[in-house]
Amino acid sequence: MVMVWDWPLRASHWALAFFVLLAWFTPSQYDGLHRFAGYTVIVLIVFRLAWGLFGTHFSRFHTVGRRLRAAPAFLANLRHGKTGRYRGLNPAGSAMLVAMLLLLAISAITGWMSTTVRFFGVPWVEDTHSYASDAVMVLVVIHLLGVLLMCVLQRENLVRSMFTGRKRRHVFPTSGTDGLSTKDRLPQVPYCRSALF
Repeated sequence: MVMVWDWPLRASHWALAFFVLLAWFTPSQYDGLHRFAGYTVIVLIVFRLAWGLFGTHFSRFHTVGRRLRAAPAFLANLRHGKTGRYRGLNPAGSAMLVAMLLLLAISAITGWMSTTVRFFGVPWVEDTHSYASDAVMVLVVIHLLGVLLMCVLQRENLVRSMFTGRKRRHVFPTSGTDGLSTKDRLPQVPYCRSALF
């Protein structure tokens, strides 16, 4: 096993998941709790952006651009069951990261705006907040399905990895075809010895 996800990343990941769900289930009836969850989400987004610049290797955003460019080919190969191996996020995961942070920021910021005197009751602010929040939940479902799919295809418990921070160790290739360094990319492994759970 090799350490991939550091504890600040894992803690912020699960905290963000908790407070996003809390905000989703507490509008109107529990307005104070809803606002608290929203403000906490803003803090967690700011932390994730900072950790993406100054955190450990697999927390940083330095490979996101290359992985976004590799995402279409990755998804095309995925249709044929070819996933490759990545110690950090795969290209689809990087695309999900960018989309999720962007939509969370839009949802949280417009939610805060709707509490101010200037923007309270403004239709476009309320509509943007509502649509962005709905889109976040759609991404959450896609994210969960994607994780489960990769667990099955790669026969590795990625949910457990997000708790422990560790993934299976593999031999690295000397070069890759997707523009990623050998620290980031693992060779394709069609069969894995370890069980899913």
